[in-house]
Amino acid sequence: MRKMQKMHVKIGDSVKIISGSDKNKIGEVIKLYRSTGKILVKGINFKYKHVKPNTENDVGEIKQFEAPIHHSNVKLNSKES
Repeated sequence: MRKMQKMHVKIGDSVKIISGSDKNKIGEVIKLYRSTGKILVKGINFKYKHVKPNTENDVGEIKQFEAPIHHSNVKLNSKES
């Protein structure tokens, strides 16, 4: 069994990305994954999934979704500026 990780952010916090391809972007925390130590941030870290058509009449598509990032790659955004 994995140990639950203590995180410095909570749902609804405004965070700034400090590393990765989305560096210096600001977003809001949507969901926490305590077992893996990752968080889901609105508008950050988009990934693509190619979906095949299931039937002959169906059309394939490319779906875009937000992937989780590790909580150590974000910092709380201060609203005092």
